[in-house]
Amino acid sequence: MRVWVDCTAAAHPLVLRPIIERLEARGHEVRVTAREYGQTLGVLERLGIPFEAVGRHAGASTARKTGAVASRSLALARWARPQRFDLAIGHGSVDLGVVSVLLRIPSAQMQDYEYAGIQRQLAFRVARRVLAPDAIPVEAMRRAGASEAKLFRFPGLKEDYYLADFEPGERVLDELGIDRSDVLVVLRPAPETSAYHADNPLEERLLDRLANAESVTSVVIPRTEAQAFSARARAAAGVIVPDAAIDAQSLIAFADLVVSAGGTMNREAVALGTPAYTIFSGRMGAVDEHLIAAGRLIPLRDPAELRLAKRKAPPGVRDPRDPDLLVDAILEARNRQ
Repeated sequence: MRVWVDCTAAAHPLVLRPIIERLEARGHEVRVTAREYGQTLGVLERLGIPFEAVGRHAGASTARKTGAVASRSLALARWARPQRFDLAIGHGSVDLGVVSVLLRIPSAQMQDYEYAGIQRQLAFRVARRVLAPDAIPVEAMRRAGASEAKLFRFPGLKEDYYLADFEPGERVLDELGIDRSDVLVVLRPAPETSAYHADNPLEERLLDRLANAESVTSVVIPRTEAQAFSARARAAAGVIVPDAAIDAQSLIAFADLVVSAGGTMNREAVALGTPAYTIFSGRMGAVDEHLIAAGRLIPLRDPAELRLAKRKAPPGVRDPRDPDLLVDAILEARNRQ
């Protein structure tokens, strides 16, 4: 079987890597495309996943996003038509949804945030299979475009699956020149180009506190070049902004705490047993609400409340899960109407 996988954000290569590997191990041929956005291409290169770059992110403007979907979908359709794919897989990829309809390719989509924008809702409606954590209610996913009949609800976090075989390496600490005696903080800015993003002035106040804290090293993992530029302009001694994609999962595993205005990096911290704080300013999804209720994710309202201390627990995946469960569910898309 010929399978097409599309990555449109930096988290997608991480999420889809074990699925790609297991599909290939089962004898399927997999081709990967990627949108130029943030560190998406760099993460694919770091993971050693061959890909073809097609299109780029259009920024926060709704009109530009719509135009970008149209132009990228057309380019992908031209690329995919002669390939005669049997299955297409994405993590909320709107472009893949459009092309799968045009070329009549059965598609499967993954998602762990139920408040999707209208474009992503269309991708879920045309998909034959939609995979989501069981923490998200069925009715919420129905409103997001995924009917109960096509929904596969998996236990745990998506991070539990793609980190199942993960072993952290200390090399990233050396590459960044991190003093191991310092408190290590990883900071992820907001997804400011996403429809669900809301302005968050807490980020600047937080960065100011971290920049002036003694015996603290903070690593800012930007989503865009604009965020990287802004962080470097504000950065003082003890604040690091990597120039390229790094082994962020190992960095998180050895960090003393993680603060993120998005979702995936915080959930990676939770999966790896690293104290995690959320400063997400949009509508909180069911997965994060579940983690907050369980005390595994801490809402941060004031930078002064951040506890800057060395962690005691050793790094390691707390609840690894078998990605074959997801692969089997995805392959069912071929036989569903």
